[in-house]
Amino acid sequence: MLLWIIIVLASLPALAVYLYQKLHYHRFVQYASWPQMEPSLLWGHLKKLNEFIERGVRQRHVDMVFTEIKEHLGNPPVYLLDVRPAQGYVLGIICSHEVAEQVTKSSKIFPYSVPKTPTMDFMEPMIGPRSVLSNQGEQWKALRRRFNPGFAPQHLLGLLPCILDRSWRFFEILDSYAASGEEFALDELCINLTFDIIGAVTMDEDFRAQSGKEAQSEIVKLYRDINISYRRSGNGTRPHWMQPLQTLRRRQMSRRLDVVLQSRIRDRFAEIKEQSAKKSRSVVSLSFQDTDELTQSILEETCDQIKTFLFAGHDTTSILLQWAFYELSRTPRALDAIRRELDEIFGPDPSPSVVRESLLAPGGDQLIQRMSYVSAVIKETLRLYPPAGSGRYVPPGSGFNVQLPDGSSLCLDGVSVYSCDSIMQRDEAVYGPTKDDFIPERWLGDTDTSMQTSTESKTPGGAGKIPASAWRPFERGPRNCIGQELANLEARVILACAVRRYDFTKVGLGEVLQDGSGKPILNARGQYEVNSKLYNIMQITAKPVDGTMMRVGLTPGSPSTLQEGY
Repeated sequence: MLLWIIIVLASLPALAVYLYQKLHYHRFVQYASWPQMEPSLLWGHLKKLNEFIERGVRQRHVDMVFTEIKEHLGNPPVYLLDVRPAQGYVLGIICSHEVAEQVTKSSKIFPYSVPKTPTMDFMEPMIGPRSVLSNQGEQWKALRRRFNPGFAPQHLLGLLPCILDRSWRFFEILDSYAASGEEFALDELCINLTFDIIGAVTMDEDFRAQSGKEAQSEIVKLYRDINISYRRSGNGTRPHWMQPLQTLRRRQMSRRLDVVLQSRIRDRFAEIKEQSAKKSRSVVSLSFQDTDELTQSILEETCDQIKTFLFAGHDTTSILLQWAFYELSRTPRALDAIRRELDEIFGPDPSPSVVRESLLAPGGDQLIQRMSYVSAVIKETLRLYPPAGSGRYVPPGSGFNVQLPDGSSLCLDGVSVYSCDSIMQRDEAVYGPTKDDFIPERWLGDTDTSMQTSTESKTPGGAGKIPASAWRPFERGPRNCIGQELANLEARVILACAVRRYDFTKVGLGEVLQDGSGKPILNARGQYEVNSKLYNIMQITAKPVDGTMMRVGLTPGSPSTLQEGY
């Protein structure tokens, strides 16, 4: 026994040397070719990262911190954050649209682009384990093929009546706030609106999200409970082992939601198979067009896609609407321009019912195509306030290299890379000194909001300087967002109906400043000065910190009540 103790004690120095050398290699040698802050032997970049977080408002979105680190490092196209052992991978922050394009396009090594990051598993209770958002390879391709028909542009135009019908309650609520003068959280209204739309479009289901909590569908209630659980636990980004009870509760809520959704799916499938049933145009119904039997595997797969569409479908559009209404409210030039365009298309009557009737009449789809400035507002809003970036992971030994703007190459093997849209879409080399300013006019000449545009094309409205790959809120390449056309259609329709009837006024953070005579102060950039900057925080995705507190009023000339059917 004594001999064994002596042997163990004698080997400790050698073990210590081995561990030191291994740790030294991981911290200082393994990724030495990457731009990075000075690492700590023990903590990597965790302490430095925390120092940057503490320099500003702690709750600000992490993309703002990444931007500050990029500037500290001299604005490299990529840089490394060694966050081990908090996470099992080093993190590569992509700041260049040229590098991001190489990661997200098809290649010989990765035909469907670089795989999604395994760190997405924290979202599994929200989107399910078989989600089109997180699946890889041929499984992803089969899912995408199955659900693509429900998101085809021409099919979505056929759902315009559904989108307009669900929007009516939204305008009713805005009218009530206009009459009372109360402050309200715009995010709650936009979230409920987009929940109702996505429920109708994907499942042909009335979620009643805008009808008050008691009347809301059980699906909405359960989904929101899961969502709230992320907000209360660091947005779910901490490892599961650091929050075991919260992780367990979240999975229990997810299973309850699965039971409800799978019951609805069975009902829908049975209805579809009844020849006498009214043909449904929902995304789920179209996904069953080649399905003869609802197996357990198909049932679970469909359930996970619905959860994914509920998450992505309500989130992106609600965030887009909040920021668009806010930026228009403080940019009089842009508000005048969008209203003039809508007057030209729909006539001078600002009633949402006029827009509705015109869009549902023959040729209504052509009117949507004429909304150039509306589309420019959407594009500029998504440029400044993208809901999320894209996380990918290059497995060790892949031999995957990217070319940097200076012509050098960098191997990404073993790195979890994060394409930071908030950095790339405010790149001064692309957008110039107005990179942080809300200027929809920069997109006039290219208001296409599709992610299919080639890398080489450039925006005429940007004086030929904006490559297509520098605008990527729906990501690019084969794994671009399946629901992007729905999000754009919703936003166009809702903005077209709302911006001429309502005047929004920000309350609290981001409120417009007034001069001594009570008039708003216009700055040199054509925007009203504000008391403090409205910023994003992380609530799974990037959302305005205060819920976008607003007051709303009716514009001069608007009828005091909504017309029938609006």
